[in-house]
Amino acid sequence: MEPDHYDDFPVASVLLPKALRAPVGVIYHVARTLDDIADEGDWLPEERHRRLADFRDGLDAVAQGRPAPVHPTLFAKLAGVVRTRRLPLEPFYDLVAAFDQDVDTTRYADHFELLDFCHRSANPVGHLMLHLIDAATPENLADSDAICTALQLITFLQDVSADWHRGRVYLPLADRERFNVTEAQIAAGVVDKSWRALMANEVARARALMLSGAPLALRVPGRFGLELCSVVHGGLRLLEVIERNGYDVFRARPALRFTDWAVVLMRTATMWLSRRVGVRAPSIESNNA
Repeated sequence: MEPDHYDDFPVASVLLPKALRAPVGVIYHVARTLDDIADEGDWLPEERHRRLADFRDGLDAVAQGRPAPVHPTLFAKLAGVVRTRRLPLEPFYDLVAAFDQDVDTTRYADHFELLDFCHRSANPVGHLMLHLIDAATPENLADSDAICTALQLITFLQDVSADWHRGRVYLPLADRERFNVTEAQIAAGVVDKSWRALMANEVARARALMLSGAPLALRVPGRFGLELCSVVHGGLRLLEVIERNGYDVFRARPALRFTDWAVVLMRTATMWLSRRVGVRAPSIESNNA
């Protein structure tokens, strides 16, 4: 899970209720610390695994009500949030497991393997958010998983080039073979008919996931729901940017500009006021035509 996964969709924005900003900030800090251990610096894989194991020991300390042996300030804050907000620790352990996997796993055979990774790398954050507002029902958790997985997949599409230079390819092998896209093509940044067909397929999948989970934003009350509407439309707009750029993610990383954010805000307001998503997912087949 790359650092920009969180930076593109800031969870602790001004739309969040004031009472949630501090605990959300702690969750964000945990995720960023794990990401730095797994992906930043010049540590060898063995050292990264050791540091992640130490982080897992810190979670054990929180569970047992004792001081953490590492990152004492962070774990003290986390212990306070877990205690006062009655948060489960399992999502945090899932995040550690995902980052541990990310140290060694650099390729994914198919879409299902990638979704399994997202189940631990992205979805736990959504679970924690729902627990914060006492809304962790089975229906809400399922829709949150769809949104969080979609955000993770969108980040993978944004970062194809950067991930390649880190030695990783998150585009599933089965999809690359289906559309006849080789790793040599990714290395060279070649944008041709095959590449555009592959990317259209991946964009359609991410969009369908996002839209399937979007009704959650209309069930969650107050400013948290409004924040979630903006996250949904921020992700959808990024997919439009990728399409608008002809699926060329090599020359420049797709990102939202000022005008794009204006569109996101307008669509967020429309969704919130009309109480409907207002967008339908094109079929994957139509995107491959």
